[in-house]
Order: sequence, then structure tokens, then C-alpha cells
Amino acid sequence: METHFITITYHDCASTYGLSEAVVREFVDLGLLRVAEAPNTLEEEPAHLARLARLHHDLGLSTESIDIVLLMRQRLLQLQQELRRQQARAAQLERFLLGGTPTLDIN
Repeated sequence: METHFITITYHDCASTYGLSEAVVREFVDLGLLRVAEAPNTLEEEPAHLARLARLHHDLGLSTESIDIVLLMRQRLLQLQQELRRQQARAAQLERFLLGGTPTLDIN
């Protein structure tokens, strides 16, 4: 899946996603948003910006809580990827044991 980044000013980010500039700066200070080379500018995925705004507005989470939620989400995605890899390996082993097909390295 291809990642798409946009470059957006703090002001435009705040108005587009319904955040205050102070909250955007808090997100930057916590490392939740990537700073672009230009001053007061972000380089980030639109989906990530929208996710931060939803967590802040819809759930009313503090910036520190959002950091924890995003870390747990990242870990969940890693575990799901590892589960898919292990399922593929198990299916490959089953095919080998049942039919004698050669195994492939799925790493």
C-alpha cells in the first residue's frame, strides 16, 4: 500500500481538521506529527491527521492518551502482519506434508 504525504501549515491543518494551532503544536511536541523543512509546516499523511482529529474530538482524548492509543494501534498492526505471515507458513507446511510440494521461504 502506497503512503501519500501532504505538506500543510499548522494553521491550515488546524482549520482543515478542526483543531486549534496549540493542539497541533502539542502533537508536534509529542512527536505525533512530522515537521516539514519550512517553518510552521507539517509533512504528514492525511489519514493520520484525520485519525488524530477523531481521537481528539470524538473520544475527547488528551494528547498524551492519543500517543498511547497510536502506539497500541501500531503494535496491533505489527501483530496482525506477523499472524498473516505465520498463517501463510502453516498453510505452506500443511501443503508440503499433504502433497509433498517444495517449501518456499516466506520471510
